Amino acid sequence: MEPQQRDAVTGPGAQAGATDPQAGTGTAAAETGWKGTLALSYPPSGPDGYYTQMQHDFIGEIAVAAARKGYDLLLSPGNHADDASFQRLLGERRAAGVIIMETRIPEDDRIEALTEAGFPFVTIGYTTQSDRSSWVKLDFAAMAGACVRYLADLGHRRIAFVNRPEGLFKTGYESAVLGLEGFTGALTELGLGGQAYMCEDDAASGEACLEQILRDDAATTAIVTMNEAALGGVYLGLTRAGRAVPRDFSLVGVAAGRWAEQATPKLTAADVPAREQSQVAVDLLVERLTSPDAPLRRVVLTSLLSVRASTGPCRPLPETEPGPGDLRGLEDLGDLEF
Repeated sequence: MEPQQRDAVTGPGAQAGATDPQAGTGTAAAETGWKGTLALSYPPSGPDGYYTQMQHDFIGEIAVAAARKGYDLLLSPGNHADDASFQRLLGERRAAGVIIMETRIPEDDRIEALTEAGFPFVTIGYTTQSDRSSWVKLDFAAMAGACVRYLADLGHRRIAFVNRPEGLFKTGYESAVLGLEGFTGALTELGLGGQAYMCEDDAASGEACLEQILRDDAATTAIVTMNEAALGGVYLGLTRAGRAVPRDFSLVGVAAGRWAEQATPKLTAADVPAREQSQVAVDLLVERLTSPDAPLRRVVLTSLLSVRASTGPCRPLPETEPGPGDLRGLEDLGDLEF
C-alpha cells in the first residue's frame, strides 16, 4: 500500500487541536485554530514523491518567516487543485491564506481554484494569471542567460544545459521552462553550440546525464545547470571521465548559495535567495490578510553571479575540435507540450 500524503502543521505556536482533522470544518474551522495559520501549497519534486533537500530548506525558511509574524504553517503537498490535500485546504478553509510554490506556466489550476473561492493567496513564481495576486519571483531566464554569457567570456563555445526532470517541464514548471528559454536565447545571441538535457532530481541521474552529454559531444567544455539535486552526480561523472574542474571543464548554475558553497569545487552560481523570497512571500500574504483592499504588490528579485572555484578559461581537449555554433538537439524539445 502506498503511503498517504498528509498535511503538516509546523511552528512553535501551534494551537491545540489544529492538527486534528476533526477539529472543525468550513467556517467553524476558519474561526478557530486555522485563523492563526498560513498554508504552503508546495508539491514535492523529488523522486518517488519526496521533497528534495533544497525544498526542505524553503519549507524551513517559510516556517520561520511565518512564526515571526505570529502564524503557524500548514504544508499541503497537493500538485493540482483536485488533489485531496488541496481540496481539504480549500473546502475546510484550513488556513487564513495560502502561499503557492512550484508555479506552472502558462496557467496553474490552484490559482484558478483559490480565485474562485475568494481565498487570499500569493505566489512564489509567475504565471499568466499573476494579475490576480501579489507575488515574488526570480527571473530564471535572465539568470540562465547570465550563466551562458559568463562562460562565453571565459572562451567556452560548446555548452550543455542540465535542466529539471522532463515530467516537471511538461507540466509547465516555471524555472525549468524559463531557464531553458534563457539558455537557448543566450546561445543564439552569442552564436554558441550546445544541447539541453532533462535530468531527474538525484545524483545517479546527474551522473548518467553527464555521460550522455560527453557521448553526444565530446567537445563540450562547460555546463549550465538548474538542477541542484543532480549536481553531485555531474561532478562524479566528470571525475570518472577524467575531466578536472575547472582545468578541463567548467560548471555554473542557478542554485541556493548554501549548496553552491558545499560543492567541491565550490560552484559558481546565480545564487537563489531562498530566505529573502520566503520572507517577502510571507510579508505579502500578511498584507493581503490585514489590508485586503490595498493594491497588489509584485516583487522581482535579482541575483548576481557569485564566482567560485568551478569555472575557468576554456581549455579544449587535444582530441576534440569545437565546430561552429549550432543548437543541435534543442529542436527536439519543441515537441514537448505543457
